[in-house]
Amino acid sequence: MTKQTVLGRVTQLARANINALIDQAEDPQKMLDQLIRDYTNNIAEAEQAVAATIGNLRLMEEDHREDVDAAREWGRKALAASRKADELRAAGSGVDADTFDNLAKVALGRQLRSEQEAKTAEPTIASQTVVVDKLKSGLGTMKDKLTQLKSERDGLVARAASARAQNRMTDAVRSIDVMDPTSELGRFEDKVRREEARAVGAQELAASSLDAQFEQLDSLGDSAEVEARLAALKSAS
Repeated sequence: MTKQTVLGRVTQLARANINALIDQAEDPQKMLDQLIRDYTNNIAEAEQAVAATIGNLRLMEEDHREDVDAAREWGRKALAASRKADELRAAGSGVDADTFDNLAKVALGRQLRSEQEAKTAEPTIASQTVVVDKLKSGLGTMKDKLTQLKSERDGLVARAASARAQNRMTDAVRSIDVMDPTSELGRFEDKVRREEARAVGAQELAASSLDAQFEQLDSLGDSAEVEARLAALKSAS
């Protein structure tokens, strides 16, 4: 995985709108599980690539420091050689003075080369530093999103379990609804009501028969009274 590929992948995943993805998914839980696997795998791969990128940057920084230190050291040597040449020339030893001046020139050439190498590396180091900072930030965001994904997944699973439990409860209540005429309780209630009605009818029938008997008794009493009054009339005449 190249540097640009890593940066592009990290940036893309870091910018992903998880809530929008969840809303668009036909099976949010399945989609979240897949996203968690993708993020976990990509984070692991990105961490390795970012670590390599950081390692390369640190090597460049170390080389730069060595070039800067070398330039400084060659400058010190050039100055020492030049001063020695001046001393020898003042003492009348021109040949030896020329030798040290030549050494000073060699040192100055090494100093210049070290400075150029350090200067050439600086733009690359600066750009790589920006890349590394972006990669670190992107990885941090990806890890935060992974935590968010896991939280979303756990919350969604809990909501699904709650919904299933509510549905089971609703089905159970519906199955024993006493207002449902097709339910067992409804049929039993109808049977009880019919038995109660039959008992009421029997009671009314019994009461009707008893009233008729008393009416018949009253009629017999009236007949006896009539016969008694007739006998009284006959005995008086």
